[in-house]
Amino acid sequence: MSTFVTFYAIVMVIRFIIMIAFIGLFVLIVRALLKYIKSKDVRQEKSAVRKSLGEALKEHRTRCKMTQEFVAEMIGVSRQAVSKWESGTSDPSTSNLFAIAKLYGISVEELLKEVE
Repeated sequence: MSTFVTFYAIVMVIRFIIMIAFIGLFVLIVRALLKYIKSKDVRQEKSAVRKSLGEALKEHRTRCKMTQEFVAEMIGVSRQAVSKWESGTSDPSTSNLFAIAKLYGISVEELLKEVE
C-alpha cells in the first residue's frame, strides 16, 4: 500500500508540474498576442515606409487614376520607361522625377520620403 501511495503522490506532483508549465506557456502566448495586436499601428507605419521608388510611383499614379501611357506622354518618355521605373528595373532621372512629382501633385521630397 505504501508503494502505491508513493507512486500516486509522484504522479500527482508530475501532473501538477505539467499543469503549471501549460499555464505558463498559455500566459506567454497571450502576452505575445497582446503585444502583437498593440503593435498594429507600428507595423502599418513600417509597411508604408518600406516601399521602393517604383512602388511609390505606381501608388501615386493609380491614386491619380493615370495610365502609364498618359504619364509617359505628359513627361515625354516611353511607356516602357514608366513601366521600368515602377517595376524597379531602372530609376527615373532627376528631371523626370521632378516632372513626375509635379504631375502627381506632390513634392519630390514627399515622394522620396516614402521610399526605403
